[in-house]
Amino acid sequence: MIWSKDRWNSIGRTAARHVLGASLLVLGITSASVLATAQQPNSSAAPKGGAAAPAASAQPSWVKLCVKNEQTGNKQICLIQHETFDPNMGIVMVYAAIRTVEGDPQKQFIVRMPTVYSLVMPTGAQVVVDKEQPTPMAFSVCFPASCQADMELTDDLLAKMRSGQQMVVAAMNVQKKTMAFPVPLTGFSAAFDGPPTDTAAYEQQRRQTIEMYRQRQQELAAKARQGQAGGAQQPGAAQQPGAAPQQ
Repeated sequence: MIWSKDRWNSIGRTAARHVLGASLLVLGITSASVLATAQQPNSSAAPKGGAAAPAASAQPSWVKLCVKNEQTGNKQICLIQHETFDPNMGIVMVYAAIRTVEGDPQKQFIVRMPTVYSLVMPTGAQVVVDKEQPTPMAFSVCFPASCQADMELTDDLLAKMRSGQQMVVAAMNVQKKTMAFPVPLTGFSAAFDGPPTDTAAYEQQRRQTIEMYRQRQQELAAKARQGQAGGAQQPGAAQQPGAAPQQ
C-alpha cells in the first residue's frame, strides 16, 4: 500500500481542494451536462452560460457507450464511463470506466490521469470509494495526454461503486505529492444497468463542450493581454521607486 489509511482519509476529505479547489464543482456540473444532453437527444439545446448549471447538477455523471460491428466480432462492447474536465485548460482531468464485452464475465476497470502532472509510473495509482480500503492499480500505458492504469474489475470493487458516494483516484508526482482526483458515483448504477446512450449525440455535445472551453481560454487570454497593456499605459507605471531623474 502506497498510502496509509490515515493519509487516505485526509485525501478523501480534501481531494477537491488538493487538486483544483472550488473549480472541481464546475467540472462535475459540466460533465453531467454533457451526459444529460446525450441521454436526451430529442430535447431542445441546453441554455448557454450559467443557466445550464442548475439542471445539469441533478443529472447522473456516468454514461454508457456501446458498439457492435464486424470489428468487434459482432459482440457488443460497452464502456460505462465518467470524465471530468478542467474548465481552465479544457483537458480531461480524470477518466474512469468499466469495459464489458458481450459473453465475457470478466470486466476491465480503467482510470486515466493527465501526463501534465508528471506522475510516477512505478508507484502506480490507488482508488478508494468513500472510506473503504484502497485498491492499488498498476499503470499499463501512457498516451500523449494521459497515463492509464487498469485491472480486472472485482465483484467487491463493483459493489463498492454501486453503493458509494464518491471515488477518489490518486497517484504520486515527481515531487512526491499526492494528486487526488474525485469521481462522483451518483448515477453509476443507473448507467451500468441501463441502456446505452446515443453515441452520436454524446460525441456532438462533448465536442461542443470542448469548444466552449477553447473559447473561454481565448477570452481569458485576451483579457490578460488587455490588462497588461492597460497597466503599461498608466502614468508613471514604468517609473521605479527611487529611480534617478532624467538628465
